[in-house]
Amino acid sequence: MNGERAGEAAEDTVYAYRSSMFGAAREFRLTGDGIKWTAGRRSGQIPFRAVRRLRMSFKPANMQWQRFLTEVWADGAPKLEIVSTSWKSMVEQERLDKSYTAFVTELHRRIAQAAAPARFERGRSPFLYWPSLAVFAGVALVASALIVRALQSDAKGGAAFIAGFLVLFLWQGGNFFRRNRPGLYRPDALPAELMPKG
Repeated sequence: MNGERAGEAAEDTVYAYRSSMFGAAREFRLTGDGIKWTAGRRSGQIPFRAVRRLRMSFKPANMQWQRFLTEVWADGAPKLEIVSTSWKSMVEQERLDKSYTAFVTELHRRIAQAAAPARFERGRSPFLYWPSLAVFAGVALVASALIVRALQSDAKGGAAFIAGFLVLFLWQGGNFFRRNRPGLYRPDALPAELMPKG
């Protein structure tokens, strides 16, 4: 599915994706004064001035390791989730990097232009991030201790296996925690690590 299509009006910016293979497409349209959204039979409109909070994060999935998410909260509206990938077939998701970047950038520009009292958050919620980081560090320390123990027992094969697992764990987990560190950002300076490259 094409992530960005020409709008009915010249100023409209449109983004669409499928959140699941069998689910309806979700479409978002930036009009002159707000966000029109459609998700199957449900639809609505949110004025830019009603937006109270945005959060950008890195959210990899089983089938797609380069997946980004922008969440929008507004008064009197459900939370909107804008994802950088779309289901293409039973076993494939396609990346919509270019159209996602253009849409999210324009969304921030219009919310700032409307002078909405929005809070711009980056990464995971601190209440989830810091406990998860502590668990991640604990698992890494236990794996390191197992490697030392295996080497002391002259079990080089076991030590190599655990070391391989630890390297993969640190690479993937470290990337996730590095990108998703909680914080705030300005709507005119979107965090590069929470946007697709290219």
